[in-house]
Amino acid sequence: MRSRLPLLIAAVLVAALTGCTAPAATANPEQAASGSCPAAAQQLSDLPLVDDVRAATGGSTACLPNHAIAPVADTTAPKLPVTVTDAEGREVEVTDVDRILAIDISGTIASTVFALGMGDNVVGRDSSTTFDGTEDLPVVTKTGHSLNPEAILELAPTVILTDTTIGPKEVRQQLRDAGIPIVIVSDELRLETTDQLITEVASALGIPSRGEALSAQVEGDLDAALSEIAPVIPPDPADRARMLFLYVRGSANVYYIFGKDSGADALIESVGGIDVAGEIGWEGTKPVTAEALVAAQPDVLVMMTDGLESVGGIDGLIERVPAVAQTPAGVNRWVIDMADAEILSFGPRSPEIVRAIARALYAPASGATGETAE
Repeated sequence: MRSRLPLLIAAVLVAALTGCTAPAATANPEQAASGSCPAAAQQLSDLPLVDDVRAATGGSTACLPNHAIAPVADTTAPKLPVTVTDAEGREVEVTDVDRILAIDISGTIASTVFALGMGDNVVGRDSSTTFDGTEDLPVVTKTGHSLNPEAILELAPTVILTDTTIGPKEVRQQLRDAGIPIVIVSDELRLETTDQLITEVASALGIPSRGEALSAQVEGDLDAALSEIAPVIPPDPADRARMLFLYVRGSANVYYIFGKDSGADALIESVGGIDVAGEIGWEGTKPVTAEALVAAQPDVLVMMTDGLESVGGIDGLIERVPAVAQTPAGVNRWVIDMADAEILSFGPRSPEIVRAIARALYAPASGATGETAE
């Protein structure tokens, strides 16, 4: 199941994105209007915490500071040529990294390249790569996350780093036939596979020592984030938030629960929540059923921002999926949303993503209206 999961998730995401219309509502209008992330720079301990994380009401948007990704301190020059065996078992020789194209469905590969200090060599981007420093790069995806071969060839990349979440595969082969080295990296995007992703990207670019340094840095930052969150997690498991990740696209009539081994479970558990999908034996991604929602009884729904907007917010979700109203999350309208390109992207931004979800859960500065601690 685990080996097929990224392909299944990608299929769900691509189908939904290509079928999207304009959002119907805004999940957190105040924050969307300001474009700000007021709590992003603050320690969780300095923020007002909800008294009962299971009984907060309203909505809370998790957000990352929109800053450029800082490169790792190691500046060792690439050692080329290098031959790597990619995630599909192909031997690929990379001789030139002056013009890099790093593309996938979540922007994770590009963020990794920038964190490795190779951002100045990147010549284009996918539509999910939106962090500071990438806004002027030409987009080479169309209709959601489909590769545009003409746009890619025009950029004359000397190496393409991608995975199987973006395609179609016929376009990847067309680019290979044009003589462009294409390295397929693993698409197992989870907190615990961040090191693997960094190693694969760094190896393909001939900078393994930078990869080692970045892996150590991310591991240290993630440990610091988990240490920051630990004191606010209720010591009694009965008091911890029961959380469920829903992926929805109203215009495409797509409603999925992300469960064990989807990446959502690790994110929920990292902030001290209980992944109720795993609790009821839900593995991977499956269509929503009323029986599953009622059995799970989540206190909090975790969703992508565009997905929540596509159904008109929590009220629209309840109208389309009435069983949501039979859960504590539905009764309290307790929803955490986060930008689609961020929430499950992991990679070098994993520590920031974990912190953002924790802030939205325990200290919902704008949106949720649970009573705050004195």
